[in-house]
Amino acid sequence: MQYDTRNYRSSARIGHGSSRAEVDEGLRTFMLKVYNSMALGLAVTGVVAYYVAHSPALLQAIFGSPLQYIVMLAPLGFVMALSFGIQRMQASTATLLFYVYAGVMGLSLSSIFVVYTGESMARAFFATAATFSAMSLYGYTTKRDLTGMGSFMFMGLIGILIASLVNIFIGSSALQFAISVIGVMVFVGLTAYDTQMLKSMYYASDDVETGTKKAIMGALTLYLDFINMFLFILRLFGERR
Repeated sequence: MQYDTRNYRSSARIGHGSSRAEVDEGLRTFMLKVYNSMALGLAVTGVVAYYVAHSPALLQAIFGSPLQYIVMLAPLGFVMALSFGIQRMQASTATLLFYVYAGVMGLSLSSIFVVYTGESMARAFFATAATFSAMSLYGYTTKRDLTGMGSFMFMGLIGILIASLVNIFIGSSALQFAISVIGVMVFVGLTAYDTQMLKSMYYASDDVETGTKKAIMGALTLYLDFINMFLFILRLFGERR
């Protein structure tokens, strides 16, 4: 499913005979569904990560065996399945797959409870929540077209991935610091851009089934923005045990 990046304020997106008030109310309902799904996904991730982190047997079973590689790579598989296969899925299937993905992500992230102190994780979470909320509100309310910024942020994301792969071999703490700083800025920008693009997705919805699928994809997109922003902030300011 791809974003429609054409002017989402065009009257062509308002539907057949819909009033502005009806469209605005529908948009608010759609965005609320996106945010609620994203928040529930984050809650599932947090609960699973916390439970596994406080179970030595589960930690040993996952991270003390080759299973850790499956747990690490499985979230990518879920994202690809949703991104490329959601058109052929029922909305209920896509919704279930999103929450299963959030649970698997919790397995993958459980190790951070072992690495970082609870206080520093709480600070990183609230800093992320505040930043995410501000940038998502900006993306929702701004009249400025953020398409250009989104393209720039995407190039920055590619640069981060390449730099991270390079740093696996050279192990530079300075490069890791730079990656974390740039990573925070990239996902701050992507949060605003993705929120604006969700409005475009809503205006392009044709029926309830399609709208539900787009809400799930929107929740997945914002979920990824939030999780990645949190992890980069944690790497910058988190206190290790």
